[in-house]
Amino acid sequence: MAEVKVLIPGYTNADSEALEAEEKTCATISLVCDKNVNMVVDPGILESQEMLVGALRKEGLEIKDINYVFLTHSHIDHFRNIGMFPLAKTVEFFGIWDKNKVEAWKEDFTEDIKIIKTPGHDQTGLTLLVATARGVVAICGDVFWKENFPKEDLYATDMAELRKSRETVLAKADYIVPGHAGIYKVKK
Repeated sequence: MAEVKVLIPGYTNADSEALEAEEKTCATISLVCDKNVNMVVDPGILESQEMLVGALRKEGLEIKDINYVFLTHSHIDHFRNIGMFPLAKTVEFFGIWDKNKVEAWKEDFTEDIKIIKTPGHDQTGLTLLVATARGVVAICGDVFWKENFPKEDLYATDMAELRKSRETVLAKADYIVPGHAGIYKVKK
């Protein structure tokens, strides 16, 4: 079975009613390991890239060990640090990029990793469904920002599509890694 670890829990104040003078945000950065796959999900935007290097080191990995970077959607707070992984292939809405070559991704990425489209927050939304020993973990970017997510997403491109994506993720997942917080269990 595959493994999922949250390397750096994200945060945001963008959904706060009392938004401070400046918005502060960091995407949740995760690691998915499955057989010969070492994947960083949403390498985010950090005060220092050393934070991510150190988090990988704690897992016994270096930058060169990451062979895939997965992007849940195309907002810069989720992908700014993608250049840290020059040897990795990038999996995003339009395909799997290996330098300047692109090929289509398959829903069954591996036996234990599935990719599904989850539009609404952004039209390029993707979710990883990862079969782990503790159940299915959905790494879904901003489909859900955090456990007590805002019901209305002020940044959504299509709120009706986002509601459908949320229903799909909730139906398939035992745990959710949201876009801007740590992992949580789905209440069924």
